[in-house]
Amino acid sequence: MPIQLYDTLSRSVQPLSSESGQPLRFYCCGPTVYGPAHIGNFRTFLIQDVLRRVLELDGTAVQHVRNITDVDDKTIRQSVAEGLKLSEFTAKWTQKFRTDCAALNMLTPTAEPSAVQHIPQQIALVETLIKKGHAYAAEDGSVYFRVASFENYGRLSRLKQRELKTQSENSAGELNDADEYDRESITDFALWKSRKPEDGENYWNSPWGEGRPGWHLECSAMVDSAFDGKTIDLHGGGIDLCFPHHENEIAQSECAHGHDFCKHWFHSAHLMVEGAKMSKSLGNLYTLDDLQEKGFSPMAVRYTLIAGSYRQQLNFTFDGLHASQSALSRMERFVESLLAVSGEDEDRFNTDYISSQAPTDFGRFAKAWDALRQNLNTAACLGAIFGVIGSNPATSLDAAGARAMLKAFGSLLYALGLKLFTQAEKKVNAPAEILELAQARWDAKQEKNWAKADQLRDALLEKGWAVKDGKDGFELIAH
Repeated sequence: MPIQLYDTLSRSVQPLSSESGQPLRFYCCGPTVYGPAHIGNFRTFLIQDVLRRVLELDGTAVQHVRNITDVDDKTIRQSVAEGLKLSEFTAKWTQKFRTDCAALNMLTPTAEPSAVQHIPQQIALVETLIKKGHAYAAEDGSVYFRVASFENYGRLSRLKQRELKTQSENSAGELNDADEYDRESITDFALWKSRKPEDGENYWNSPWGEGRPGWHLECSAMVDSAFDGKTIDLHGGGIDLCFPHHENEIAQSECAHGHDFCKHWFHSAHLMVEGAKMSKSLGNLYTLDDLQEKGFSPMAVRYTLIAGSYRQQLNFTFDGLHASQSALSRMERFVESLLAVSGEDEDRFNTDYISSQAPTDFGRFAKAWDALRQNLNTAACLGAIFGVIGSNPATSLDAAGARAMLKAFGSLLYALGLKLFTQAEKKVNAPAEILELAQARWDAKQEKNWAKADQLRDALLEKGWAVKDGKDGFELIAH
């Protein structure tokens, strides 16, 4: 049975499929490289990464293309403000994005095209749209898409169920400032933007004069280039891109080529932070660096961002980050118990058991694997994993059984993109409350009250502290 995933266009869960013998064509709207990506951006990218891993583990080849937006209002404005060439400015932030992706254990896309690399293709696409009557040039040299010329406009975001007034607000109800432009009609959108003084030297020659592409146009041209103009199987992005960006991609591409643009649409819901919307003014627009400086590992950040349903808003909290680090520690202890039975070590686990080759039988982890295959239910997957961990199976397994369980668990870790035994230990002075709990645990161990000692250890872990026992005492480590 194929992997199932919710499709925004049909508003239903549908099987994912590709042409017979061909990889699944998967396009993702990537970052706009004018600064470091924040955790809201990474929630979407990480969910996409998990989906690709699940598909590949299931035996489906994936052609994964994620673009780099390296020319738009933000990149131009910021590069000019910093006195840098656009290429120099965006190269710096592109590399930072890739560094963060690597730290978060994200797979490298099959291709990572940039908008600037595809200016000729974008100009050619605009020429096609003008020739077919779907676009028009304004007096200032800008070119606009004529929304009224595309009968199916609005089908993805269900715009025809309400009055279409303007493109100034996106599908998340936020100001659409991803690309700012003046319009001749409030429903039309810019394909090509004429050169303005504030653009500096950031312009290209075109049949309509000097200028640069509109933001929406860029993705259509890069999709054409990456997939040879064919209908793609899957398109992903945050829910805020549903309108107008994805709606406009559909209009441009289908009017230019005369066939369906994409078969399946995959959108991720918003990220909240401590119950509030992310914003610079609230100071909660966290980057990976911000969280690492606070002592949290990239794996704890990854765990937190993928743990909830991708279709529901996720409330990112620091208590949740601590809980994620505790969960990773529980996973590590589980693996250690199995390694003790199998006679192997952590290095062997990381090299031999975390693999993109799925076992023929997931055994007791079958429920966790099924949850990922059914609409990427990461929350149910993690719940099923801890159900198995809580049963303490190592006590009833021989070496062969332990290895089989390690193989199944390692495949799930690959699917989730989680790496164990990576959390950096950070030795700091513990508060009095933590010291009291740790001392009570040590005393319980000396009294051989193992149940109480385990309970107190878990309480410490929930508060973000691990205990390392020695011969004559203990050491507290903040994760």
